[in-house]
Amino acid sequence: MKRFIQNIKNIWKVEELRKRIILTLSLILVYRIGSFVMLPGVNSDAVLAYNSSKGNGGGGFEDLLSLFSGGGFTNVSIMALGIMPYISASIIMQLLGMAVPAVQKMQNEGESGRKQINNYTRILTIIICGLQAPSYITLYASGIPGALPTDPGSMWWVQSVIVMIAGSMFAVWLGERITDRGIGNGISLLITVGILARLPQSFIAELGFSQPLVIVLEMVVFILIVLGTILIVQGVRKIPLNTAKRVVGARQADAQGARSYLPLKVNASGVMPIIFAQAIMTIPVMLFSSQNTNDVSWFQAKFGDIYGVWYNLLLAFLIIIFTYFYTAIMINPRKMADDLKRNGGFIPGVRPGEETANFIDTLVSRITLPGSLFLALIAVLPAIAHAAGITSGFEMFFGGTSLLIMVGVVLDTLQQIESYLLNRHMDGLMEGTRVRGRRAANELSGF
Repeated sequence: MKRFIQNIKNIWKVEELRKRIILTLSLILVYRIGSFVMLPGVNSDAVLAYNSSKGNGGGGFEDLLSLFSGGGFTNVSIMALGIMPYISASIIMQLLGMAVPAVQKMQNEGESGRKQINNYTRILTIIICGLQAPSYITLYASGIPGALPTDPGSMWWVQSVIVMIAGSMFAVWLGERITDRGIGNGISLLITVGILARLPQSFIAELGFSQPLVIVLEMVVFILIVLGTILIVQGVRKIPLNTAKRVVGARQADAQGARSYLPLKVNASGVMPIIFAQAIMTIPVMLFSSQNTNDVSWFQAKFGDIYGVWYNLLLAFLIIIFTYFYTAIMINPRKMADDLKRNGGFIPGVRPGEETANFIDTLVSRITLPGSLFLALIAVLPAIAHAAGITSGFEMFFGGTSLLIMVGVVLDTLQQIESYLLNRHMDGLMEGTRVRGRRAANELSGF
């Protein structure tokens, strides 16, 4: 406890870090308040009564959507869509970057290209929100007795859609401000806060439902799952490197004794495959659930149940695909090989250049497979927990997307705080632990 208090004091001493943390907490508070501001014209008493009658959980897919919007979905708030439309738009832009030469060109133009892509992503987000907002009102809000106006006119519909688009874009703006001027990844952090906001209520409901011995067993299994998730998130495959000796005049400048290595993370893509896959799963249900054709009804029955076999099989498949896709974006073996060759480094037994790039590419593919399978397994654990009798709502935290996002985002945020402290020669938050919050002294930077 004494060490923890000292770490808090160290954080507070760093002025820039203190300002960033305060700004982050302030923007998160604004986001949380916005998730409770209801759409104009919606009867708040009817919405509260409807949510109370459902109790904790039991809503299936709508509860999952509410989990990622911090409760805004079930509150019929101005931020009911959350930031999932922005994530969907980001997925589309990244896919276009692999197929459309014009988008590839923008990706290679550095900062100016990144700004152009961000602008197109925001425009696409508005379009997705414009498609999802009417579906949300028709599918969910209209199903709450007495929630909507008795005779809503076309102006009310237009107004509600515009407000929901503005609410979603405001959430995106908050996330970007946190990333630029706060601490951590803003978009992921907002999702994490929305998930954590539901944890106390879900845990209390589980306490009232299960026996004390069952609760203890659940907590033990939960801790083991968290530990396994941390291990896979922090897991690194170290490739040993040698550096060619340099001779300056008559004396050797660099000795070969110090050994370095190239770290390749088992899960280089982080939480993004989970977020991407979940965002993809929400789009068809939101767009087609309001229709009544037989084909759509079959689709909704098979893929609208978050505890169903078809839903979880598709989710696991998407996670594996997106893990490989995002890893390919994050890790460029050819660039790594060129950097090693330029700096005089080489992998023992592998020729510099093309052979090194192929070696790294093969190794990345091999370590990505178990990482993607583990992510897929964790993602489908809520369905297994639900089948085992854990209350609806709490099983979302027992595993699945919520757990992966929470662990990944918390570790990422702690590592950023760690960097600020170490740059000022202070003991880090993870000093004395086995969590990889900082690089080893002999680890090469820039990879």
